[in-house]
Amino acid sequence: MSEDDVKPTLLVVDDEPELRALLGEYFERQGFAVRAAADGRQARVLVAERTPRLAILDIHMPGENGLSLARWLREHHAGVSLVMLTTAGETVDRIVGLELGADDYLAKPFDLRELLARVRAVLRRTMVPAAVPVAALAQRIAFGDCQLDLVERRLLAADGSEIAITAAEFDLLALFGRHPNRPLNRDQIMEQAHNRGWDVFDRSIDLRVMRLRRKIERNPDKPEVIKTVRNVGYVFVPPLSGGTA
Repeated sequence: MSEDDVKPTLLVVDDEPELRALLGEYFERQGFAVRAAADGRQARVLVAERTPRLAILDIHMPGENGLSLARWLREHHAGVSLVMLTTAGETVDRIVGLELGADDYLAKPFDLRELLARVRAVLRRTMVPAAVPVAALAQRIAFGDCQLDLVERRLLAADGSEIAITAAEFDLLALFGRHPNRPLNRDQIMEQAHNRGWDVFDRSIDLRVMRLRRKIERNPDKPEVIKTVRNVGYVFVPPLSGGTA
């Protein structure tokens, strides 16, 4: 049994020494194995030594900022969940972060208990069950040529290879999959998002749909799977052969 099976490894990347120390001590007390880095260079070294379950990244740091580091993690370590720290009201940074695949956001200054709750919520969404019942192995939903595995929380391409998606993207696909051919408005999607613990705002729904279309549509500019319903929201159109396996 690895250490990460007992204590989830958390990577904290922030250029403020006091905040790094505070977060390290707090999350250690909450049962995490915490590793801390002052900048992107140190973070890359720590990730090479041990891949964390989740990274808390400050967006504004000298040198390589948190957005650049998030992009690198998504490209090379897609399984690492990301929680971004930003200054209150910086919507542009939040939008860019969501486009890069951040799982959640929290504005500084923040309450440690809220950060802990968000970290735990993200980890719950990304946790794969240790044992999967045989009867549940067929629980997949077809999205065009792709398959969403509801048990292992994975998106699979036509050739069986895994397509990297965030926990929030999985939840959004699963929501569409549960309501085939039914238009969902933004309020309905946002209500589901809040129930799942996302940090969500109206524009973030459009951004996540855009990212998903790039992954599941043959032509993202002319979507056939997740279609826009004008003045309403979006609708999932399953393949003619059926939806859930």
